[in-house]
Amino acid sequence: MCSIVGLQGKVKAEDIIRMLKASKDRGPDSSGVFLDEIHTNIDLDEFEDDGIYPIAFGHNLLSIYDSNDRISEPQPVSNENLTLVFNGEIYNFKTIKNLLSRVGVQKEILSDAEALLYLIDCYNKDDLVKAIQMATRLIDGDYAFAVWDGENLAIARDPLGVKPLFYAQNDDLKGFASSKQSLMMAGFDEIETLKPEHILFNWNDIAPTQAIYEKVKEGDVSKIDKMLKLSVVKRVDGLRELGVIFSGGLDSSYLALLLKEISENIPLKITLYAVGAEGSKDVEAAIYASKFLNLDLKICEVTEELIREALPSVVKAIGDDNLMKVGVGLTTYFATRMVAEDGLKVAISGQGADELFGGYKRYLESFVNETLNYDLRVDMSNMYHVNLERDDACSMLNGVELRLPFLDKNLVELVLNIPDNKKIVSMHDDMRKSILRKLAFEEGLDYEIAYRPKKAAQYGTGIDKILRKRIIKDTDISQYL
Repeated sequence: MCSIVGLQGKVKAEDIIRMLKASKDRGPDSSGVFLDEIHTNIDLDEFEDDGIYPIAFGHNLLSIYDSNDRISEPQPVSNENLTLVFNGEIYNFKTIKNLLSRVGVQKEILSDAEALLYLIDCYNKDDLVKAIQMATRLIDGDYAFAVWDGENLAIARDPLGVKPLFYAQNDDLKGFASSKQSLMMAGFDEIETLKPEHILFNWNDIAPTQAIYEKVKEGDVSKIDKMLKLSVVKRVDGLRELGVIFSGGLDSSYLALLLKEISENIPLKITLYAVGAEGSKDVEAAIYASKFLNLDLKICEVTEELIREALPSVVKAIGDDNLMKVGVGLTTYFATRMVAEDGLKVAISGQGADELFGGYKRYLESFVNETLNYDLRVDMSNMYHVNLERDDACSMLNGVELRLPFLDKNLVELVLNIPDNKKIVSMHDDMRKSILRKLAFEEGLDYEIAYRPKKAAQYGTGIDKILRKRIIKDTDISQYL
């Protein structure tokens, strides 16, 4: 994961630098800009340019890959036709690389950004939007990017909004960025979120990239397990170490179990990271599940002091003082801080399983009203601004990329087309997520883990209790916005 920024209008280079500094946590390994030309591996504190440009891009790199056939390349990237900045992962990178070779691209493609650049270029015949639509139908990944062809600018976002992308306009400038803070540093006040699976073209026209989870036919339950395993495999390809954001509940434990199975065939070191106050339900469950899985567990024991120290950064990052969002954000922040302290840059999270399989208690009412699958689709469509942008902002404070196997496009399409009564079996189904629990149990989780009742992160960790009973009594956390 990285940070991308851009401005169009009468652009001062110093504004791009200021935007990059505001999002340096997202990409600590190198920085680059496109002004009249591309400058990579620049020092943001020493780079000087007093020019005015019609368009400018910037990029902060979080370097994850470094091998003979795939690298995390400094950006922006360009060829004779296009310039591009990219944030995200293309999970079928090798397939796209081979495709480009077969159609005659002579350059050796070594990074996700280059793969996307040349794929768009292959389709670009005087219609940049159509070229992006064709390219994004072929790639399997989580991404946000901007591309410039010398006349036209387009920004685009992945189907579920796993990667953030914001944009804004005023009388003098138009801009985009991975974080709202970057746009604020350029003087923008009214900031909008680009919807998932959409392209913003020349700041006026919005077009879809691709449609997902359309109702086509009933989903095959027997394919879920294999598809989830494939989703996990794709997200760890090329890695040798990673963390799991771990509560000891169904979702994170199932993913940890699948990762352990994968590690039997490839060298992959897995560490579990749990967060909670002393004696909290999540810590107790995490300890039990880690022993069952025989995987290393590290725990951040949260205290009032730790929460007070982290609050300003977390509230500012998520841009919201809602206690529920702050509580979950703090959980993500503390977990990924441990991940970063261990020198890791990628963590797996179970985010999305509840919206996909019907995990929340409110879905019982949806089941009774026979609107469950409709409500799940609505919630999946809104995850980007309810959960994903929050979690991304808090993990990137620590320079850690979250990968979300439950939000694989193909898995989402399958599960959303499975009948309601296979996710919740009755109006008295207090466990919910029946399919997932059964699959996890059959895969090898013990009953206590697979059928552990759902507990929201902010409650299971004890963070919400500390916030409400000790902190907000004497602290107005809206001051941190």
